[in-house]
Amino acid sequence: MAAEKKGQTIVIKKIYVTAGGHGGGWKVALADFMTALMCFFLVMWLLAQSAETKKAVSDYFSTPSIIEYNFQNFGAEITLEKLFLDLINEPLKAFQQFMEPIDKTPNMLDMGSEKVVMAYLADSLKEMAHNVKVHPDGMEFFLLDTDFFEPGTATPTPQFVQNMEKVKSITTGLEDGKLVLTSFIFNQSVAGSQPDLARKVASERLDLIKTKIESSLEHSSIEVTGKVAVEDKKDWVEGQAKRPNGLIYVRILQKDVKSNGQKPRKIETLFGTASTDMSVYDNFVKQVSTAKKKKALEKNGLE
Repeated sequence: MAAEKKGQTIVIKKIYVTAGGHGGGWKVALADFMTALMCFFLVMWLLAQSAETKKAVSDYFSTPSIIEYNFQNFGAEITLEKLFLDLINEPLKAFQQFMEPIDKTPNMLDMGSEKVVMAYLADSLKEMAHNVKVHPDGMEFFLLDTDFFEPGTATPTPQFVQNMEKVKSITTGLEDGKLVLTSFIFNQSVAGSQPDLARKVASERLDLIKTKIESSLEHSSIEVTGKVAVEDKKDWVEGQAKRPNGLIYVRILQKDVKSNGQKPRKIETLFGTASTDMSVYDNFVKQVSTAKKKKALEKNGLE
């Protein structure tokens, strides 16, 4: 008996119990199917939309975020300055910029940084803008009349439409502000140096530019006003080959109170001149520290 047990083969039987119809594997397949179905319906919906809607959807997914746009167009130093100022003044807005697509019609009055405003104006208007000045409450510059009108007349040049598009790129998205236009011309800018004709030309120019800008505004909280300025050109003699140019002054100013009842954020300056022998990051740290010390001194009345 003992011998039989000694030579006996022991068989180990493993039994696997499958989940069958009560397992969770089918849920994965269903999730994949529903995802594919949703994508299919989105594609069908897009195919049925207008060209404008398709472009808007495409722009949303292809447009870089505000932070990416600033780095690509204005460089690391300016972007760091804006990001720092935003973190101090509006931290939630600063974090939102990492995900928010760049606005195609930004509000320059809300940029918060003098260097960003200057860079954006240079990027948008190129060499058209002259004597650009940015201050805490807004910005100002002037345009040569020859970029828009034939000399001594209110007749648009062939480049009028193209140049007006550049101007509208900085005015269309303005909000809670004032846009002041001044059409300036010399009496000697028109044929015969006639004061009445000069005033008429300046007025017609103002009306044309003002109408173009007003028609493109996206927000009703912008007030657009205009005036005409005419004066004599000293030491200019009738008969000279070239008559003096006129100018279009543009002033963009913040309102005292925004439409939501809040006070507008001032346009600030953080950085001074960067040191050429230091990296962007080292410049940033140095200039931020200097700005903090200066602010502390001002607060204590020591500067």
